[in-house]
Amino acid sequence: MNASVRSIAIVLLLLLPGAAFAQGSDLIVEKKTFELPNYTTVGGATIKSVKIGWESAGSLNADKSNAILITHFFSGTSHAFGKYAASDAAAGYWDAIIGPGKAIDTRKYFVFSSDTLVNLNTNAPNVVTTGPATVNPDTGKPYGMSFPVVSFKDFVNVQKALVDSLGIRRLRAVVGASGGGFQVYEWAASYPDMVDRIVPVISTPRADAYLIGWLDAWAQPIRLDPKWNGGDYYDKEPPLDGLKAALKVATLLAFQWEWAAKTFGAGPAEEGKDPTKAMDNQFKIQTGLDGIAAARAKTIDANQFLYLVKANQLTSADPAKIKKPVLLLYSPTDLVFQEQEIAAAAGELADAGSTIETGRLLGPYGHYNGVLAISQAADQIRAFIDR
Repeated sequence: MNASVRSIAIVLLLLLPGAAFAQGSDLIVEKKTFELPNYTTVGGATIKSVKIGWESAGSLNADKSNAILITHFFSGTSHAFGKYAASDAAAGYWDAIIGPGKAIDTRKYFVFSSDTLVNLNTNAPNVVTTGPATVNPDTGKPYGMSFPVVSFKDFVNVQKALVDSLGIRRLRAVVGASGGGFQVYEWAASYPDMVDRIVPVISTPRADAYLIGWLDAWAQPIRLDPKWNGGDYYDKEPPLDGLKAALKVATLLAFQWEWAAKTFGAGPAEEGKDPTKAMDNQFKIQTGLDGIAAARAKTIDANQFLYLVKANQLTSADPAKIKKPVLLLYSPTDLVFQEQEIAAAAGELADAGSTIETGRLLGPYGHYNGVLAISQAADQIRAFIDR
């Protein structure tokens, strides 16, 4: 496998629901469903029959004080560790650090993770989520854009209902990357008495104007696709062209320049078709991103993408309410949460009374070093959680 093909394979396996590249696992997990008869959003709307999927490994101790919650990133799912079957090609995205004897040791801890509301991957077989693609029990049709606006606080509130249903009153730690980091901060701010420590990875407590603008750029191609039809497409052709364009923009920002250069370079997509000779002659990176986006679009609903974008734009955990030990891991080449933003967040948390440790994750994957390079911080994570 040459470097370019391997790099594309890494991206596809990372961005397809819950997978991680070239990771074996002896841990077998089961997808379960948690259901609430109804849920009232932060905005005051009621959603009936809310469902989210979840999975776990390890066992709760006698006083149920050894639980660790893993929260997933924008394109992720609850499948952070283990496999659903031994024959699966790949394990969960953070299998490198979660499992028996690993940094987050499932022999010591009960480790669990859930799909969020409006999860992108609603068309994937192992994802359970309620969102605009879900059938509204009052109408018998998908909600579409009538689904209420939801935020990361709503994600966390539904997770808390799951935690409560398991009889867990304290979480040893909440750990998550990117959008999962947003959830980590929200847990610590909203339910401080339940959380002992937090590990936000490649994330800050809130979305700034730069990120809000980028998220809008991700969403715009969907809204411009005529087949989106104001979100009413469930009995018609979906807006796949807009969705694929949105995924191209998101992928390029998240993986940044070093990955692009090493994977594709600036060469032509096809021998003998020089981009300087005709407008239709493409560069290798153009066709590469097209292929990645087309593969990803198969499991994603366009409206759920838009709702998740909105939830990210709305996130705003208050650092002043967080007074916990924090292990803040970041990537110096991250274009989504840049190094200076991480430093500012660490300062705010320290000023509020949190004790702060930081760690750098290095590699050619930019933002996604927080997933693909997480094993670099394994010893630091283990020491922080076991302390």
